[in-house]
Amino acid sequence: MITAGLEAIALTGADRLLPGAAGRGMVFTLHHVRPATNRPYEPNALLSITPEFLDAAIREARERGYVPLALDELPDAVAAAKNGERYVAFTLDDGCRDNAEHAAPVFRRHGVPYTLFITKGLVERTHTMWWETAEELTRTCDRFAFDFGAGIETVVCATTAQKHAAFLRLADFIEAIDEDAAVARLNDVAAAQGVDPAAIVEEQVMDADALRRLAKTDPLARFGVHTVSHCNLARVDADRLEREIVEPIEAITNWTGVQPRTIAYPYGWKRACTAREAAAARRAGLTVGVTTQPGVVDPAETQDWMLLPRVSLNGLYQKRRYVRALLSGIPFRLM
Repeated sequence: MITAGLEAIALTGADRLLPGAAGRGMVFTLHHVRPATNRPYEPNALLSITPEFLDAAIREARERGYVPLALDELPDAVAAAKNGERYVAFTLDDGCRDNAEHAAPVFRRHGVPYTLFITKGLVERTHTMWWETAEELTRTCDRFAFDFGAGIETVVCATTAQKHAAFLRLADFIEAIDEDAAVARLNDVAAAQGVDPAAIVEEQVMDADALRRLAKTDPLARFGVHTVSHCNLARVDADRLEREIVEPIEAITNWTGVQPRTIAYPYGWKRACTAREAAAARRAGLTVGVTTQPGVVDPAETQDWMLLPRVSLNGLYQKRRYVRALLSGIPFRLM
């Protein structure tokens, strides 16, 4: 259905019929940017695009008249925008190593600024990425024992379909109980099966030295807050909420030499970032907060800059004409 909708918008030229649907612009969400692996089982495939698709997305945005800006520049630009001016900002969550290796050269080639959202606990190797751990566990094992809350059971994941089902059960489990406890249980089971969650973070996420190098060598790179632990902020108490936001501000300032002004709320769903989390970010001195709830940037007088929508450059839909359809804003006006 999603593919059919994007195809229809792109091929019928509906964007020309409803130009007002695009608002004042768009913020794109990315995670991994790296060559395609084309594995038969990739439950996190939506989080990974190729450098070639990123290049195509930038070209499409520019050809459609969008002016690329850093995320923290959007409020002032939209406030001063004249009729017809639109902007696009590119953001990348989690601080993956491939962002520096594969994404940064594409942005530099086009002279486009970009914002990396940094999770302090991943940089310092004190926390893990449960979704990557769950993928590796279900990929490498045909079965494993797990307690989802009703006692230990055997999870069979011998086929691709069974692996996908097991991954989804683990994802649901992370939300079902205290997130820290759920992640710890997953990590223990993974380790017992020979999967090292800490090694996954080491392989995939930039450390402090890598962040310093990128900040020093690439003036197009900006850095924002993605909390300490990548937890669902709406599920923690007020004291932890403050720590999850304030501690990364100091750390990122030390690593990059620039105090961050932006935040990406982990997960970004409505049940993960509300007015409460936006208010905490504002109290910490941040000026723009982004969700993962899709939509366009509205005129300055109606836009909540601490709960800004973002549109995923999704690994499952890597065609330039789909970017054209997304930029039209029409899919989000129909939701």
